[in-house]
Amino acid sequence: MDTASPYLLTPGPLTTSDTVKQAMLRDWGSRDATFIAMNHEMRERLTDLVGASATHVCVPLQGSGTFAIEATISTLLPPSGHLLVLVNGAYGTRMVKIARVMGRKVSSLEWREDEQVDPAWLDQRLSDDASITHVAVVHCETTSGILNPIDDVARVTTSHGRALIIDAMSTFGALALDARRIDFTAVVASSNKCLEGVPGVGFAILHRDTLETCTGNAHSLSLDLFDQWRGFETNGQWRFTPPTHVVAAFCQALDEHAKEGGVAARGARYATNHQILVDGMEELGFRCLLPREVQAPIIVTFLEPADAHYKFEKFYERLRDHGFLIYPGKLTVADSFRIGCIGHLGEEQMRDAVEAVRAVVQEMGVANCGPSRIGR
Repeated sequence: MDTASPYLLTPGPLTTSDTVKQAMLRDWGSRDATFIAMNHEMRERLTDLVGASATHVCVPLQGSGTFAIEATISTLLPPSGHLLVLVNGAYGTRMVKIARVMGRKVSSLEWREDEQVDPAWLDQRLSDDASITHVAVVHCETTSGILNPIDDVARVTTSHGRALIIDAMSTFGALALDARRIDFTAVVASSNKCLEGVPGVGFAILHRDTLETCTGNAHSLSLDLFDQWRGFETNGQWRFTPPTHVVAAFCQALDEHAKEGGVAARGARYATNHQILVDGMEELGFRCLLPREVQAPIIVTFLEPADAHYKFEKFYERLRDHGFLIYPGKLTVADSFRIGCIGHLGEEQMRDAVEAVRAVVQEMGVANCGPSRIGR
């Protein structure tokens, strides 16, 4: 195993194929017809992945997924608007902060990090407060790995006539989202998650009729998705210097996504990865934060062992020496660490990861991998 280039068991950036990396080995002119055609195809394919080609448009943006989230909130939410964010982790909290920084009115409904958002609470809040114009929710909160009930959230939001913004950063391309079944105004994601591209492009799938009304909303020149969209519609070009190599790699990743079998096949591979990981870790004595019925096959939060020989920093370093990088915990409810199931990884790598964990805990002298408490 090449420990100089370890497998990334993270929610992104993540392990990519050699062919995705190789797609970045040539240079592209940003105004070249071939690159313009590449952008057009990328936008069309992303919209198709959520069954939205008849109603929505894809607007890519330079930067990380958070750039795209901020741009979407800024563009869709007018200065007179009121955003309600459903929060059960760090990324919901981040959307609240984004809206506050840009001076928009924002409220939140909050749950523990190990609890799904509750559509009944949302229903009551929207009934009580007619000033709320937009609702935002994270599909999979990688703070814990929990999967939120997006269908029910969308149904409630639509029943009250409000706009829905879905942060699908960690699910787009692996878990089903379909505009013909789920009513949303915007779905936001990025190149470097379940689509297995490299970091550098975020994108929003936006309802065309709504976007056409958003001129002048944005608080920022570079984050104005209405203006960005008009640029693509006019000449097929990015307004400002595009991440050409990232786009080329992204198009290659989309090719590979299609060849694998699309959303269903990608999701099935990740589900298998998740099963191997959880079964293997539980056999070693580790315990998951979440019950399986609310756990997304994206990233798993494991409670830290109570054994005095366990120290996360040493655990992390030893796993890196074995060729695997994991994530620290991001919870307030429990001490934990996270292991991702996504990226260009399959059954062999996940079994190897479990064996690496087995070796490391033995090296550290950890006799009991169980936590001091289980979940709640």
